[in-house]
Amino acid sequence: MSNVQASSKGTMPVVLLKEGSSETKGRDAQKNNIAASKIIAEIVHSSLGPRGMDKMLVDSLGDVTITNDGATILKEIDVQHPAAKMLVEISKTTDNEVGDGTTSAVVLAGALLENAETLIVQDVHPTVIVDGYRKAAKKAGLYLNEIAENVTADDSVVLNKVAKTAMQTKLVKKESDFLSGIIVKSVLAVSEKDDQKYKVDVDDIKVEKKAGGSIKDSVLIQGIVLDKEIVHGGMPKRTGGARIALINTALEISKTETDAKINISNPQQLKSFLDEENRMLKGMVDKVINSGANVVLCQKGIDDMAQHYLAKANVAAVRRIKESDLAKLAKATGARVVTNLDDLHENDLGRAEVVEERKIEEDRWVFVEGCMHPKSVTLLVRGGSQRVVDEVERSVHDAIMVVKDVMELPSVVAGGGAPEIYAATKIRNWAKSLEGREQLAAEQFADSLEVIPLTLAENAGMDPIDTLTSLRSRQLKGEKWSGIDVIKASIADMKSSDIIEPLAVKRQVVSAAAEAACMILRIDDVVATAKSPTPPPGGEEGGMPPGMGGMGGMGGMGGMPPGMGM
Repeated sequence: MSNVQASSKGTMPVVLLKEGSSETKGRDAQKNNIAASKIIAEIVHSSLGPRGMDKMLVDSLGDVTITNDGATILKEIDVQHPAAKMLVEISKTTDNEVGDGTTSAVVLAGALLENAETLIVQDVHPTVIVDGYRKAAKKAGLYLNEIAENVTADDSVVLNKVAKTAMQTKLVKKESDFLSGIIVKSVLAVSEKDDQKYKVDVDDIKVEKKAGGSIKDSVLIQGIVLDKEIVHGGMPKRTGGARIALINTALEISKTETDAKINISNPQQLKSFLDEENRMLKGMVDKVINSGANVVLCQKGIDDMAQHYLAKANVAAVRRIKESDLAKLAKATGARVVTNLDDLHENDLGRAEVVEERKIEEDRWVFVEGCMHPKSVTLLVRGGSQRVVDEVERSVHDAIMVVKDVMELPSVVAGGGAPEIYAATKIRNWAKSLEGREQLAAEQFADSLEVIPLTLAENAGMDPIDTLTSLRSRQLKGEKWSGIDVIKASIADMKSSDIIEPLAVKRQVVSAAAEAACMILRIDDVVATAKSPTPPPGGEEGGMPPGMGGMGGMGGMGGMPPGMGM
């Protein structure tokens, strides 16, 4: 750590930073950042691939998460180091953008930085390395496009293989056949075709989870599941041929904006006041009933009296539904969300085969299912325990995202490290055409890409060096799909093994890892500012600015910088 004080040409010291601040410069700063990034990569390194291990994360409250999802691991461990936080960010971005490949992105970024360190030690300037890496990343993108194969966007056979591949690395791999089927159906249901291109909004697929039963009990519901119950015991628990009114206004008497008082002097006045209130509530309910609705789903509250009138009319009602769920219900049932009850007409109602309250474990949930052409569906995920259900939900999210990726960009590559080793081999040949030290950086980029198949081999218990040399020689012979079949612990043609991944994921992994590595390599100075201590409340030093404590009796010296005291 360099000193806080900096002296200018041997004259008096000049204070730049606040007391307690620290600065790390040059090589030390780079070493520190690279070391932190390598540790992050090492944490997730062992969880890559179908033979990857899981991590158990325990938070400050004692809640346990068991997962091998890179983004979840890094989010839960609450990283403090600023450079390491960048790697956490790329895993989060990759998760939001393409849903899979979070572990690969972090492992690749770690390898890029580790290989850059060997060049920095040999006095290659970081800027030269960054330039070489950027050119190589661009080339890697082109080579990945070259190896990719175009598919039909809505080909459910290919989409099934892609979803299965995404779940091979997870706890649910035994049930991946079953789950991939319902996931592909759900994504196809909510997809929208726009001029030969598909668009998928994954928010239209609601994933509800409930512990109990087994993973095989998970179901796809052509409609929406609400984690609410029907508000009144007298209402029907099952309504067939449901005509659904979606209301985002309260079925209650609203309070006045201003403070108002009503003076009631005799019981007759009180009775007429209450009667008027009931009449108003009945008027609201009548508007709903007259529209022909037999199910009311309301975003706000429903008054007890209104519940009574609805129950009398044999109308089922659910209240306090989340706004996001109301939007999904509108998409699923074809209803229009109504704010003013005067606007509620028969053509605003949605349709569903059945609306039913069912008991799931100890909770009662309302199922709105059998919608005609639902543009929003629900996946009800089950599992033996809460930990299992949580991990199944994460796996389902990844699988939904990769199916979406292929529908939006219908190109796929084989998995098992094949595209990485192909790109690495091509980049090595191309690097020879570069002049100067950038050539070294490009070669290191190629070595870094090989960390993916290398890690897969390690986690499968194979000999990493033998595997890598064998893979390289096969690639040079032109076997572009040869990669690591982790389950059989051997080198195989990954295309025939049906291990298929979206091109979008591979491109995102390479670009995100390269950008993070370049950003970290360009840092040569880390200035950490000290946190200001909070002044004690009141007392003789209460009114003083932080850091000025103890100078009470030195009247005229308030303006002196810290460290310049007598």
